[in-house]
Amino acid sequence: MLTKRIIPCLDIKNGRTVKGVNFVDLRDAGDPVELAAIYAQEGADELVFLDISATEERRKTLIDLVLHVAEKVNIPFTVGGGISSVEDVDVLLKSGADKISINSSAVNKPQLINELAAKFGSQCIVVAIDAKQINDKWKVHLVGGKVPTELDLFEWAKEVEMRGAGEILFTSMDHDGTKNGFANKALAKLSKDLNIPIIASGGAGNMQHFVDTFIDGQADAALAASVFHFKEIEIVDLKKELKNNNIPVRL
Repeated sequence: MLTKRIIPCLDIKNGRTVKGVNFVDLRDAGDPVELAAIYAQEGADELVFLDISATEERRKTLIDLVLHVAEKVNIPFTVGGGISSVEDVDVLLKSGADKISINSSAVNKPQLINELAAKFGSQCIVVAIDAKQINDKWKVHLVGGKVPTELDLFEWAKEVEMRGAGEILFTSMDHDGTKNGFANKALAKLSKDLNIPIIASGGAGNMQHFVDTFIDGQADAALAASVFHFKEIEIVDLKKELKNNNIPVRL
């Protein structure tokens, strides 16, 4: 059985790690390079590094930061934010990223997913989907959650897989930063509908939430930020708890 992955997320703004609630009210959480090194030592399975204002500010991801983080870690490392072309991805992978994550650019130009998968292989293409419930429908949002679309989460996820994405990072905007647990019903439907791994994001507050998302949500990986950044949960303790619940993890 494949092991479930624990993934700290480094949301970057102005070169610092930040964390908010429901995508707003950001507060400083430390130096991303230092945090990345600590997480790699503490047993994180992967890291995700998102330059959260790159798309909104219409600029590219911070390449220097990617280089510094890559020097410090020995685990897979996904980078996202402001990526809109094959050339962008080429630079990031050469700078040390193992995978890249696209979100707004995938919606604006779906063919980009096909192009990236063909050029670099599906295994390093993650499509991030930020969605929230509106009138009981999960609607996809862009530009760090600021721009709503009419796209349905589940239909878009199927198209993303069909176009060659290797993984989906689903963030529930309703759950983000609330620490009330992941959107497990939506995650379970995604896992049932798709054949590629689903990363759960948004809502981690305690260890039981991780147990629940792997069992009830059928997630392949769970991503969190503030509970790790502010030492509310230690990764080694979390993995022991998961193992105690018969969830396969790498210790």
